[in-house]
Amino acid sequence: MKRRRPQIKQRDGGRRRFFYWLLSGAVLAATGAGGHDAALGAAADLDPLLRELGSTDTDKVRLAVTALADKGDVAALPALEALNDDNLKVAPDGAVYLFDAKERVLKHPLTGATVVPEPANLRGAETNNEIRRVLEPVLAQLKLGAADPRIRLAAAEELAKGGGASATPLLRKALAAEADSGVKEALSLAVARIDLTSEDPAKRIGALQILKQLGKGTIKGEIESLLKNERDPQVKAAANAALGSMRTREFFVSAIGHVLYGLSLASVFLFAALGLAITFGVMGVINMAHGEMLTIGAYTTYAVQVFFQKHFPGAINFYLVAAIPLAFAVATLAGVALERGVIRFLYGRPLETLLATWGISLCIIQTVRLFFGASNVAVANPSWLAGGYEVASGLVLSYSRIGVVVFVIIAALFVWLLLQKTTLGLQLRAVTQNRSMAACMGINTRRVDMLTFGLGSGIAGLGGVALSQLGNVGPELGQSYILDSFMVVVLGGVGRIAGTIGAALGLGIIQKLMEPSVGAVLGKIAVLSFIILFIQRRPQGMFPVKGRIEA
Repeated sequence: MKRRRPQIKQRDGGRRRFFYWLLSGAVLAATGAGGHDAALGAAADLDPLLRELGSTDTDKVRLAVTALADKGDVAALPALEALNDDNLKVAPDGAVYLFDAKERVLKHPLTGATVVPEPANLRGAETNNEIRRVLEPVLAQLKLGAADPRIRLAAAEELAKGGGASATPLLRKALAAEADSGVKEALSLAVARIDLTSEDPAKRIGALQILKQLGKGTIKGEIESLLKNERDPQVKAAANAALGSMRTREFFVSAIGHVLYGLSLASVFLFAALGLAITFGVMGVINMAHGEMLTIGAYTTYAVQVFFQKHFPGAINFYLVAAIPLAFAVATLAGVALERGVIRFLYGRPLETLLATWGISLCIIQTVRLFFGASNVAVANPSWLAGGYEVASGLVLSYSRIGVVVFVIIAALFVWLLLQKTTLGLQLRAVTQNRSMAACMGINTRRVDMLTFGLGSGIAGLGGVALSQLGNVGPELGQSYILDSFMVVVLGGVGRIAGTIGAALGLGIIQKLMEPSVGAVLGKIAVLSFIILFIQRRPQGMFPVKGRIEA
């Protein structure tokens, strides 16, 4: 007669225990009829020992735990963990069950099946510090023998943080049999950390050599403490070498991190400066309201997010896809309205243009406050931009920053294609180089001015989308970047896209590299001083425009 296999009800709670139950079920499913009988026989061997875990005699419980450790069967892990967590229940007949605190049900200790009906008159298994001292190395031993490398890694990392000398044989045995590189590294760290406290100088030197190779800064404090009390010169030399290796690694990791974060800052600068470089280069207009186009783009993104939350909650992860073209369109229309309503009457009067656009920027800020409030609003990253990529140990670059860098590359390519491969781009370049000659050739320079101003504002709107993914959005968001935008434009060369890109990259990375040593304020002052000195030598920037700007 064909035996029916036990039903396993999968629930959300107890993920670690469920893994072991699932592993046991997989073993049963993978074997044939004979393998099934063998698995049942193994379970039968475990059952008497599991019953002993519910004994009121501490010695019997300790002997049962030791016997389960000798068997090395991961199927016993759920029961041992439940005993350690005070979630092991004992029936009057001596059978033990796991109490799932989240689901409030009893489960079989080997299969994980929910027990229905529940036995009456259950009591909790007795656990004390003496039992827990025996349990801890046994739990670690069984976890280190698990099939899933993630469980072995978690066990190794736990032992690396607080493993005692008694765990050393277990760790060395697991290290010799381990094939996974990540788990092997964690086991090596755990062994070295224990050997660091050994009375044998040779073991301390060996541990320090391992730590030097690993270069983990998390244990640097322990090595420094050892160095203060160490008298053996060879151990001292090994400790200094390990500390030197860790500091060198920390320096390079920190430098890489600053460069990567500098790239994301440079991306923001580039978004803010691209449009400004175009408008300033074509029209010679000092537009102090350009930063508010960033604000408009950011708040458009926020508005799209709110709209999706209310009307399309199932598609909330795609709100950013809809926000990008909409932010570009809204900022472009705002730029066209600004040029048609104010700027076109002030060409050739740069001081009045500066004052007028500064007043308009204050009006836009106040309008945003009236509609959205004075407090910052949060724009959530979609799920595909959440989290980060671990570049190196201790250095995680968020996907949102990576996305911003990719986004600005696409935007810069779009601007380059527009300027180099379209009729508008040809006319814009002609007006930039010689406005009077372009007008004589039949180019409507006023129309070019309007479209150029709209394009520059639209690009800034895209910058607002990018900024919304890096932090909170507030009414004065654009004010933080207007000065940096002008510095980028002037340093790169007015109207030069290549110069703008180079200046944005340089300023962004230099600022991030200087901030840890001199601070953000002094770093910005130093960058501004450098730009002043540079402009003294090259007034037209890194890439000067060929031709002249005429009113």
